[in-house]
Amino acid sequence: MQSLQDHARVVRRSRLEASLRTAVACSMVGTLALYSPGSVRHLLAYPAFSYLTTVLIMTDATVGGAFRGFWHVVYATVQVMLFSVLSLWLVRPARFTPAVAAALTSLASFLVAVPESTHLMSKRIAFGQIVIVYAGAEVHGAATSIVMHPMHVALSSVLGACAAVLALLLPYPRLSCSEIRKITRLYVENATGRLNFYMDAFYSGNEEAATQLVSMAAFSSRAGAKLLQDMKKYEEGMIWERPDIQLLRQNYKRLAERFQEMELPIRGMELALNSCSSFPTPTVDEELRSMLTQQKLVMARILEQAKCLAPFDATTAPETVDDSNKKPLLAASRTVILRSIEDLSALFFLFCILILQGDLPMMPIQTLSANNDKKPKFSVKEAMKNLKPSSKCLVFASKCSISLGLALLLGLMYNRENGHWSGLTIAISFVMERQPAFTFANARAQGTAMGSVYGILCLFIFERFMDLRLLALLPWIVFASFLRRSRMYGEAGGMSAIIGALLILGRKNYGVPTVFAVARIVEATIGLICFIVVEILFDPARAGTLAEVELSRSLGRAGECIKGMSPYYNEKDLLGSASMEFRQRLSQLKARISGYERYTREAEVEPNFWFCPFPASCHLKLLESLLRTVDLLHFLAFQVDTLKQQCWIVDSPWKDVPELLKEDTELFTGRIGSTIECLGKVTSIKTLSEIDKELQRKTKLHDIEMGKLAKTTPSTSSSCIGKEELEKILNSLLQSLREAMEQINARECKEEAKSQMALSLGSFGFCINKLAEETRALQDLVKELITRHNPSCHVNLFEISSKVDAL
Repeated sequence: MQSLQDHARVVRRSRLEASLRTAVACSMVGTLALYSPGSVRHLLAYPAFSYLTTVLIMTDATVGGAFRGFWHVVYATVQVMLFSVLSLWLVRPARFTPAVAAALTSLASFLVAVPESTHLMSKRIAFGQIVIVYAGAEVHGAATSIVMHPMHVALSSVLGACAAVLALLLPYPRLSCSEIRKITRLYVENATGRLNFYMDAFYSGNEEAATQLVSMAAFSSRAGAKLLQDMKKYEEGMIWERPDIQLLRQNYKRLAERFQEMELPIRGMELALNSCSSFPTPTVDEELRSMLTQQKLVMARILEQAKCLAPFDATTAPETVDDSNKKPLLAASRTVILRSIEDLSALFFLFCILILQGDLPMMPIQTLSANNDKKPKFSVKEAMKNLKPSSKCLVFASKCSISLGLALLLGLMYNRENGHWSGLTIAISFVMERQPAFTFANARAQGTAMGSVYGILCLFIFERFMDLRLLALLPWIVFASFLRRSRMYGEAGGMSAIIGALLILGRKNYGVPTVFAVARIVEATIGLICFIVVEILFDPARAGTLAEVELSRSLGRAGECIKGMSPYYNEKDLLGSASMEFRQRLSQLKARISGYERYTREAEVEPNFWFCPFPASCHLKLLESLLRTVDLLHFLAFQVDTLKQQCWIVDSPWKDVPELLKEDTELFTGRIGSTIECLGKVTSIKTLSEIDKELQRKTKLHDIEMGKLAKTTPSTSSSCIGKEELEKILNSLLQSLREAMEQINARECKEEAKSQMALSLGSFGFCINKLAEETRALQDLVKELITRHNPSCHVNLFEISSKVDAL
């Protein structure tokens, strides 16, 4: 628990430092905007956009992130300057009307958004600059300078970027490398603590203590996941700080992915412990207890050495683990007698420890495509093809173009002086992926209102001491920076709260503050309404509907993966193509489930309106079950490869072991795979009455063609496996595993090889058994989901699946 307290303290300190630096950067802009000479203020004519640029860049809050943000500002500014000067020269500011300004905004936004290579931050900054350039030209008319007006916008943007860089360099630089070092230390402590919890629970003397230890480890795992997310966030900034990392220090790249690989065996240990019905497990004796105590020290040393992977933390490479530390673990695995699932759990627990020690390196799923894709040869045809924008980029560009053009048009029609705020409100908020539009709009509207009210209150309090108003910004920026990391407001709400107060306290000569605040809130509402309308027009499908579609596809893909798995050696394995094909399917399944999770999280927070409530609790349980299924399949992929290698090496005494498992394993994978595929088809059905009508129609048509009377009774057979059938298959498979392990112990060969084979077979049996459990859980959850959609119907999953098969 001490590590959790340390983690919370470091996170609070880091966030406080980031928020204070944001306040310093905004104070730099405010000082120039309020107290600089008139000639300087004339050049920096848009301090509001300086604030906006500063806050946008300070999201990363490291020197590397600031350098990257500065480059994006320069890139966006060059794009906008070229197009805006040309368009102002062609159209002439004197001819500008709200419609012309909106049309040019739409055109420029589309051109900026189309290139797929342009970073999203560059696009956001460019959108904001475009809105200000054309709104200003419409307001000032013929008095607008064709060159200097865009130049003022550009200088204001660069001011915000420079303030962000200076705030992160002074008084000492806040480097991404330093942040990653801190996070690495915290993650190593977190992972060490979890491993100690799991090992203590494994040989714990009573069930209550073991359950408490597993719960503590599960709580720590959430903190570990957040640490890995923070590490990924800082990795790109590290490359901007030290370019030599990109070329000379490949070891330091994708550090989070390397640690992510450790999470799978750690989750496997938790899975093994949750499968134990009593503690201590029957397999734990004094010898095994002593060995695990020793392994705790070994694992602590391995994780300490992992700190050497952190950038510039060590000058020497980490030492490898001595093989003598692994021999007791392998010997202990051979002493386990395979009597029940408890024994399989013990073998799988030891298997996960070996993986963590690096003795059984697992190929990460996320790097499969990178490892296997050959570098394509350059050709003019391919280069021209890559220049063609993708459909995704065209849709994104169209959404940005229409949203900004419509928002600026309505904003200028409502209030010419403040019309640009309708476009600016949404200009910095576009994302390439789908986002919960209503949740985003609600957070941004609330943040804008809170920031504006705070600014007005501070002006009232400091009415006699206007020079102190910048000091009032400091506590609000710190407070709003913490709001940015909250689940309620998020990035959109927190940023709006900061900007809302800055625009009132950090500027002058913008009119009556209360009038401006009301006008800006109205303009922001106009922009958000336009944003929501365009989002709905381009993507009318509800997140709940998309979640159900992705659930059906994920189940179907999971069924295909399971059916394609076999420990039996065949000709495809000569080149390793069968194993690689299975892993590629597993990678595709993981991508499907990621999409399902994204839509489920979105549907959970979106309003239901007149639709049926989204069964979020049921979908979250299905998501957890699918994620466990992916973990099990990943373990099985490795175990199958290990068994094949051990059984088919030259002079191997176990060439007949796969034959013992072939029949039962193929029967199991075939039935389980068909069951999960059938569940995918069942979840694709909207209502039970729909399937009855379709079945009746097809049966009637078939009978008319055959010249028979219509029959609507479907077949009694079902693709879904029953409980009794599943138990029978599992018992048979467990018996085959016992026979295989008896053969292994009876034959003469190296003791280490025997241990390795016993460990692989026992782990294979455990994962097969857990896969059967997850299949039963998926059946129950799908039945619950269908019941939610059809509350007035009696749901019989086997009857529904037989109807699906008949169709």
